[in-house]
Amino acid sequence: MKKKSLVLGFAVTAMLGGSAGAADLPRPVPVYRPPPPVVAYFTWTGCHIGGNGGGVWVNKEWSNSVASPPFTVTGIPIPAAPAGAGFGTHTASGGIGGLQGGCDYQIGTWVFGLQGDYDWTNATGNNVNSVLTGLTDQSSIQSLASVTARAGYAWDRFLLYAKAGGAWERDNYSIVVTANGAPFGTTSEQRAGWTVGVGGEYAFLDWLTGFVEYDFYGFGTTTNNFSCSLAGCVSVFLPIDVKEHKNVFKVGLNFKFGPTAPEVARY
Repeated sequence: MKKKSLVLGFAVTAMLGGSAGAADLPRPVPVYRPPPPVVAYFTWTGCHIGGNGGGVWVNKEWSNSVASPPFTVTGIPIPAAPAGAGFGTHTASGGIGGLQGGCDYQIGTWVFGLQGDYDWTNATGNNVNSVLTGLTDQSSIQSLASVTARAGYAWDRFLLYAKAGGAWERDNYSIVVTANGAPFGTTSEQRAGWTVGVGGEYAFLDWLTGFVEYDFYGFGTTTNNFSCSLAGCVSVFLPIDVKEHKNVFKVGLNFKFGPTAPEVARY
């Protein structure tokens, strides 16, 4: 009986001693974990306004709308021209610069928008008339404008896009005597057409982007009337068809305003 009591006493003492020892052990120090970083993602949603500059190359194809009789201008004989005769082609080239503005809306990685632009240009060109020998045809493009819709795919701050819409331009034309530069006749027109283009745009800052763009313009064929104002050919009247398309390369900057980039916690 004494043995059982002694064993039981040792067991109780060991249990109490073990519990007290466990209570005396140091508790683990909590580890501090910083909150997940907050990342600001760029959004193309918003509106923009900016400027651009570049180059323009315009193909002008001149032809005769109706037959014209032979005539003399400043003592130089000009042969007759049958209806539909091709007068030749030249490229009017020069610089271009202007303004653009528009608005975009981003849905996921897709961006849709509208934009308008207006550019001034000094593109000029000429060719010696291949039928009315003795005369030179000249073209001068004064301005170019467009209103387009665009759609693009965004990789965060880089946007690759395509655009299409309507276009308008103002042209001046003249015909001169090749030998002495005497003005046979002049005219001007405003013509409408269409345009398509592709480009890439990058956001350097949330409010500043830069772009590179190529555009193709088609303006079809229009008829322009020339009347000789020089002595000896006052009664000569020439309706001339001018067919045109142009290529434009431009770079520019846009100042963006509108919604700020959303902040998203990265886990």
